Amino acid sequence: MDNNKPIGIFDSGIGGTSIWREIYHLLPDEKTIYLADSKNAPYGQKTKNEIIALCIKNTDFLLQMDCKLIVVACNTATTNAIKELRAKYKVPFIGIEPAIKPAALNSKTQKIGILATQGTLISELFNKTADKFQTTKILEQVGHGLVQLIEGGKINSPEMTELLNSYLQPMIQADIDYLVLGCSHYPYLIPQIKKILPDHIHIIDSGQAVARQTQNLLNNKVGVSSLKNNNPVFYTNTNPAVLKEILGTTYDVIQKDF
Repeated sequence: MDNNKPIGIFDSGIGGTSIWREIYHLLPDEKTIYLADSKNAPYGQKTKNEIIALCIKNTDFLLQMDCKLIVVACNTATTNAIKELRAKYKVPFIGIEPAIKPAALNSKTQKIGILATQGTLISELFNKTADKFQTTKILEQVGHGLVQLIEGGKINSPEMTELLNSYLQPMIQADIDYLVLGCSHYPYLIPQIKKILPDHIHIIDSGQAVARQTQNLLNNKVGVSSLKNNNPVFYTNTNPAVLKEILGTTYDVIQKDF
């Protein structure tokens, strides 16, 4: 395998850029191609078969770009489709799922909150992981409307504040001490969430863990790039303005129908 081939990353929209940032920060010499399937966001309200079909479409696109490794930077896609993707393709896949384990192991109150999409919370993989921590009370909350507001560029809107308050206040009252963000879009809400949560409640997302896993796979199996200063490339199938705004850089964002 050509070690200098790119790493492919896809998500149901712009949220997976939170995962891309961690990978790019840890592995700046790796070429990355990011695919934002914003036209079909959010995945969390789709059926398992619809999610699998979208993930196959995204994977085929990235493989046409000659990617050596694919990161599924979407909790809903991982929990519903990664088993099928690994069975169908030879390329290695890295997935992302809610970080229940560190939250449950470190919780003092034995009560943790999970904010995620419906597709993630009802998935077999999520429930299999949650079942391992039966001594911990897990408060699950579907983040209805959050992805749509983020995709619409309304992260700091009054609507967002109202929704987050309605989702988080019951968790605060239930005495959680860890909040797990179970959607790659949600790290962009951390400044908003911190205004609502008391200081003692820790927020966990999976970005750094996915970046470390990517690094380990490159070192041990796939191969590390020998090139330097690779410029990342971003693709979206909707108006690129929101993706450009959230990146806050001059990176190439290409609008393409896929």
